[in-house]
Amino acid sequence: MKRKYILILFLLVWAAASQAQNERKFVRQGNKFYEAAMKDTSRLDTVQFNKAEIEYLKALEKKPDDTKWNFNLANALYKQKKFDQSAEKFKEIADKTTNKVEKSRALHNMGNSLLMKNKLDESIAAYKDALRNNPNDLETKYNLLYAMNMKKKQQDQKKKDDKNKDKDKDKDKDKDKNKDQDKKDQNKDQKKDQDKQNKDQQNKDQKQQQQQQNKISKQNAEQMLQALENNEKKIQDKVKKVQALKAESKKVEKDW
Repeated sequence: MKRKYILILFLLVWAAASQAQNERKFVRQGNKFYEAAMKDTSRLDTVQFNKAEIEYLKALEKKPDDTKWNFNLANALYKQKKFDQSAEKFKEIADKTTNKVEKSRALHNMGNSLLMKNKLDESIAAYKDALRNNPNDLETKYNLLYAMNMKKKQQDQKKKDDKNKDKDKDKDKDKDKNKDQDKKDQNKDQKKDQDKQNKDQQNKDQKQQQQQQNKISKQNAEQMLQALENNEKKIQDKVKKVQALKAESKKVEKDW
């Protein structure tokens, strides 16, 4: 009976050891892909990093709480520029581990992932949390200062942009003001032109009217002159008739 129990125990230990060997095999294979991708510094070999990610996931299916393997997976995600996923994975590690050094590393890498997404406030907060767990980490201090400097530059640029916007608004106001003034001046000039046209037209009408009146006056004068000439002729005709009668009368008296 003892031998039977010993055999069963041996089989259980062997099965567990065999399973552990399979998990480590995935990790080792993933490490090979990761190291191969890191050798070529001239380019980012996302294919090899992706293969490493797949192998690490296989291992974590068997042992999901292994901190080291989770780090490997998070790093593979980061190298593929899957920054949102790597930040989430590093945060998960930081939340689960009680080791301050590991927590600081996870938070540091989480800050790097967030920094790559230009989430400056969140990355600064991650770096500060990392330093609370490991105050002497010089690399984290440097990255914190770098992120804070980036934020300051963005704030300065925003102030500059806002100032330029205000200047543009002032320019637009001046332009609108000038446009209004130009419009007023244009309306004023148009009014002057219209008044001049009206005055010229009025002078023209007055001149035409004067010419017409002068023409009528001349016609009247000619008519009056003609009437006077006609009257003068009639008078002369009457005088001639009277003289003729007188002459006739004298002639008759002499005959007697």
